[in-house]
Amino acid sequence: MGTEERVEWNKAMNTVLYFSAAGAVYETRAYTSADIDRLIQDHGLQSLTSADRQFDFWFSPSTPGCQRRINRRATELLLATTAFTPKTVPLLRGCVVIATHDHDGDLDGLSWMQLDQLAAKSRALTKRQARALDRRIAREDRRRREPARRPAPAVAARPRTPVHG
Repeated sequence: MGTEERVEWNKAMNTVLYFSAAGAVYETRAYTSADIDRLIQDHGLQSLTSADRQFDFWFSPSTPGCQRRINRRATELLLATTAFTPKTVPLLRGCVVIATHDHDGDLDGLSWMQLDQLAAKSRALTKRQARALDRRIAREDRRRREPARRPAPAVAARPRTPVHG
């Protein structure tokens, strides 16, 4: 199968990348945004687009408690494909799907060339960017693990007892 045939075959299948909350990355299929919604298992999908308007990052802003973990690999790829800095990149949580869109804005599959491009971009982060993002994620993890600080309960004043002497 030639490269052009593979690209056309791949586009017909609507290949997308699924980044699990645990860090594993899978290549799977999705034909509509409803399919992406089922992959992420939540409603209220949002998406961000790469700087070159080629890649769409689909995620849910509200994730269940078990999926509140920051999806490091998806966040790193978002950083590598946008103009965000390690301090400003949104920390993606839970499952994330990366796809592309056609000229009408409809969901489209990633081509082999786009998959290769994403792989190259994932290796393009500098050590400095990676360290800054690691520090930010560590701070966020610590903040999330700390119990919420509650104000000390107000002590009810006891009524005074008159002393007769």
